[in-house]
Amino acid sequence: MSDETMHQDPNIERMPLAVFTEKAYLDYSMYVILDRALPHIADGMKPVQRRIVYAMSELNLSANAKFKKSARTVGDVIGKFHPHGDSACYEAMVLMSQPFNFRYPLIDGQGNWGSQDDPKSFAAMRYTESRLTRFAEILLSELDQGTVDWIPNFDGTMDEPALFPARLPHILLNGVSGIAVGLATDIPPHNVREVAAAAVRLLENEKTTVKQLLRHIKGPDYPVDAEIISPREDLVKMYETGMGSVRMRARWDREDGDIVIDALPYQASGSKILEQIAAQMRAKKLPMVEDLRDESDHENPIRLVVSPRSSRVDVNALMNHLFATTDLERSYRVNMNMIGLDGRPGLFNLKEILAEWLTFRIDTVRKRLEFRYDQVTDRLHILEGLLIAYLNIDELIHIIRTEDEPKPVMMERFGITGVQAEAILNIRLRNLAKLEEFKIRGEQEELEKERQRLELLLDSEHELKMLVRDEILADAETYGDARRSPIVEREAARAMDESALTPSDPVTIVLSEKGWARAAKGHDVDAAGLNYRAGDKFLHAARGRSNQSVTFLDSSGRAYSLPAHKLPSARGQGEPMSSQFKMPEGAHFVGVIAGKPDQHWLLASDAGYGFVVQHEQLQSRGKSGKAAVNVPAGARALAPMPVHDPQNDKVVVATQQGRLLVFPVSELPQLAKGKGVKLINVKAADFKSGDDRVVALTVVGENDTVKIHAGKRYLNMKSRDMAAYAGERAQRGRVLPRGFQQITGLEVVSD
Repeated sequence: MSDETMHQDPNIERMPLAVFTEKAYLDYSMYVILDRALPHIADGMKPVQRRIVYAMSELNLSANAKFKKSARTVGDVIGKFHPHGDSACYEAMVLMSQPFNFRYPLIDGQGNWGSQDDPKSFAAMRYTESRLTRFAEILLSELDQGTVDWIPNFDGTMDEPALFPARLPHILLNGVSGIAVGLATDIPPHNVREVAAAAVRLLENEKTTVKQLLRHIKGPDYPVDAEIISPREDLVKMYETGMGSVRMRARWDREDGDIVIDALPYQASGSKILEQIAAQMRAKKLPMVEDLRDESDHENPIRLVVSPRSSRVDVNALMNHLFATTDLERSYRVNMNMIGLDGRPGLFNLKEILAEWLTFRIDTVRKRLEFRYDQVTDRLHILEGLLIAYLNIDELIHIIRTEDEPKPVMMERFGITGVQAEAILNIRLRNLAKLEEFKIRGEQEELEKERQRLELLLDSEHELKMLVRDEILADAETYGDARRSPIVEREAARAMDESALTPSDPVTIVLSEKGWARAAKGHDVDAAGLNYRAGDKFLHAARGRSNQSVTFLDSSGRAYSLPAHKLPSARGQGEPMSSQFKMPEGAHFVGVIAGKPDQHWLLASDAGYGFVVQHEQLQSRGKSGKAAVNVPAGARALAPMPVHDPQNDKVVVATQQGRLLVFPVSELPQLAKGKGVKLINVKAADFKSGDDRVVALTVVGENDTVKIHAGKRYLNMKSRDMAAYAGERAQRGRVLPRGFQQITGLEVVSD
């Protein structure tokens, strides 16, 4: 068919592709939103859930009935009401039966219906059996009393309820989650008694605020015993806006020195949590934990045991770390999107949910009363006709025996209606006894009283509300229970830093001239005597602990940090630090810093400038390090020296021209970074020409000896000998004896 022929054919509709695709996608979106993913505010059910429960009620699977194969129920659901996949339908059915997922399960299951540790471990539907729980009565008990509208099923062969006449705000009781197109819903479960009390409060006073309602509803109530630890102000904001989050934390206690966890957050898996903890133990990030066990059994469904390494372990700090790094603490999104009474999806706060549900409930009760009122009125009308018949029984029998069409004759003779005449004709012979007349009068009196009561309720808005209130309170008493999830406001958990999780063992950090580093266990290490690669040798060493940070200083004055426990063992030759960091071109490592964060160190350049700094001020995070020493042009940074006593230690500095100066460390400023001040007077001209520069420096204590190296020769200088070279900072210093003017190094020897 040509395009011209198609254009002329009146049976073919043409529209732009953009318009068609937009309409098709919007239609699909509204279907997913309204008929699949979002619950209705009236009964809190998604269509598939509603159809499952209704199909089970049609199969007479009440709480008192015998269990029936789940496959039978699923077959009825997908065959009569919900033509979708059987596995998806069965999963929705399973969810409503799991007491660890539904706060008030609607289905009572027999067989394997999954566990909290693995909710999807349920058996196939051909093996399991099911029936409705007693709680399902709040949705179904008024279904046949004219309370809801009925709509055709998918093929028009039968009707199904559009909604359930819920007697309690089920939308809040079991909660629901779902993802539609552009909309998602996450409504947490709540406690029956708390929600009922709040609904009654709002029913009695429509001006009640959300904060006043929260005097009754303390917060969500999940089907687990774990604690809700969200701050009160966060919960208030969540209920006022309809959006927010809820935080839950596992419950634990001490038992014979062990930590016993007996309640997990909602939908948390015990096996997954054990694996998370075990992974940290394998990575040596939990040195304070010795053992991990799962002692769960039938009597104790959740019993996870964590054994600390010793009684000195800070158990609270350990648990805070586990809360922060595992599913022992979880956050749940709250997004109260649902379909309102107007049939439109929207975000509702707590008051709006209860107000709309109360409107629905009052309307439902009114329909129920009107339905019953019509029944009572019709029955009274029939009883009135039956009474006329009993009063004229002989004449009535004569008419029935002699007339071919007794019904119109009876209607004309006694002034009764066709309905009354039909009821009279249907009387059994044994009911013509005199006693039946008394029964009719008794029933007539009772029904007349009921009609008057129904008229009072239907004519008075106040009386109708009081009836709704009484029914809500009665149902809350029947189906309510104590809160399961205690609300305990706690501070957010924080993970321990890496240093707290690493064993604190003494180590010596050894750096070679080629920039290879390693960590040797202990402090009594002969660093110079270790095995080095060919062409390489010892340069510098520092003592610290395995849970502390190590900082490397390069010749350009930049500092680079990493944790000590990440360095390779001294059994090998280490690894090049140039592969760990991004150093400036031409720079090389000159020294290493280790020890406590508040340890003082002397940093200097061979131009004769320096300052004192704390270790923590040198620590960097990035691979590029951070600037520490501002090195003048043509100069380089020297190896850092530890300062043990900033008030009494002395600086010993030697120059290329063989001059030595000793002065107090206290004369140097404490800086975070910079060039520092002049240590010894090195003339600028000599420095530029290469004739003079600082060749060695160190820091000595009051009783230390300085070993001055000049090639293979050395000279021990005690504190009394150093007095001859003492002076003030920035002086020229005194010339050393002949033979020791070509200094190659200074070494501190402690007495």
